[in-house]
Amino acid sequence: MTNRTIKLHFTSLLNCIPLKPHLYIDNVATTLGSIQSSSSLSIYSIIMLVLSQETTLPTLLLLGLLSFCCLAELPRFEHAAKPDGSLGFLVVGDWGRKGLYNQSHVALQMGIIGEKLDVDFVISTGDNFYDDGLTGVTDPAFHQSFSDIYIAPSLQKQWYTVLGNHDYRGNVEAQLSPTLTNMDSRWLCLRSFILNAGPEMAEIFFVDTTPFVTKYFTNPEEHVYDWKGILPRKNYIQNLLLEVEWGLRESAAKWKIVVGHHTIKSAGNHGNTDELNMLLLPILEAYDVDFYINGHDHCLEHISSTESRIQFLTSGGGSKAWKNNIKPWNPREMKFYYDGQGFMSVEITQTDVGVKFYDVFGNELHKWTTSKLFSTSM
Repeated sequence: MTNRTIKLHFTSLLNCIPLKPHLYIDNVATTLGSIQSSSSLSIYSIIMLVLSQETTLPTLLLLGLLSFCCLAELPRFEHAAKPDGSLGFLVVGDWGRKGLYNQSHVALQMGIIGEKLDVDFVISTGDNFYDDGLTGVTDPAFHQSFSDIYIAPSLQKQWYTVLGNHDYRGNVEAQLSPTLTNMDSRWLCLRSFILNAGPEMAEIFFVDTTPFVTKYFTNPEEHVYDWKGILPRKNYIQNLLLEVEWGLRESAAKWKIVVGHHTIKSAGNHGNTDELNMLLLPILEAYDVDFYINGHDHCLEHISSTESRIQFLTSGGGSKAWKNNIKPWNPREMKFYYDGQGFMSVEITQTDVGVKFYDVFGNELHKWTTSKLFSTSM
């Protein structure tokens, strides 16, 4: 089916609005099914095609109905704030090595800082189990790298977790399985989801970034990736971008945070992820995202964009780190870089956010704060 034919389909629908409005919604569903079955276009592409038409009331109605009928909203969870209205959480990434490479020492300091800050939850930025994810829900690595390591009382809180590229080298469904949650109630891992923290004070969008990276598909080297649920890749990415964009557009949160495993901006070993810069970053900039938090580079890092309000925060020092591995970067943007192990804390109120980075000994290496003034109606 050509784009011209698709446009003719939509033109006939648009002409129906003033004449037969009672048939319009049924026709949208029928036409959409016809287009998808006879073309390779995803829902995202179809909606973008509608957006390319002249902006009229019928076109806007069509776009709204298409989005309403077809968009699978990301799963949502809520986490209440403290009685004083504040929230605090820790962020750690690239950690799952059965306690080795100082993982246990980082976990110890997380417990100490977590108690001091009275954190509400923990975020993992992925690469939860090295080197090749989990083999299944009975893999002892789940306990050896998670349950038996993060044992401090302050870490017995909900863990919100995304997948990293090393996790995709194992059985992905195992990490997503409720069986793990039954074994350790802290564990919550999905491909992509939204956390309403506060709620309405902050919305945290967890994005599955591994499928964006082309080389994992075209040049996997000796690795075998578990792509069940991802293929066809193009449709998966397009639909995920649409879901993220829809969620950000609808968000009324004071603070918008996006979490993914892969970097967008980083001076570390992996550097920038080109696919995320091309596809995800424009959406984050368009909807005034405040923070993008990632792992993947085994370091601690803070880059402040000169092109938008976004702060790029890397917390990938949960275990093995890469020493003396930093690329040149604009000093106006590079606020902090540490090539060792550690983790990060975030404290949020309605008007302020404070970020701190800690090393494997619990020393505070870098802190940064920002404020927003919100008008209230009288």
